[in-house]
Amino acid sequence: MSLRDAYRQKFEAQLEEATARLSILKAKAKQAAADGRIFANDELGITDEKIAQLKAKLKELGGSSESAWEELKVGIEGAWSELSSAARKAAEKFNTDPPSAESKKATQVEPS
Repeated sequence: MSLRDAYRQKFEAQLEEATARLSILKAKAKQAAADGRIFANDELGITDEKIAQLKAKLKELGGSSESAWEELKVGIEGAWSELSSAARKAAEKFNTDPPSAESKKATQVEPS
């Protein structure tokens, strides 16, 4: 085997190794993207529920009598407070990273 062939084999092996590492990184990126979508769905789902509750209260207010209005007003203010809190919580979580794979591993139980 010539020196030239040895260099070629060496760099082919390094190329194979780099390709394998890149595949691993691509898989990790794909998993992180999926984790992000799950994270977003959870947080945004909570906020969507609060919006639906507030809409229902406002609809109820539209058909209420003058005497029921004061009672409904308190409920609407509470629903608005919950919506604001959920939206603020979701925004705060989006300004931080979703849970990392390492923190998930710490809470998962390995099958035996």
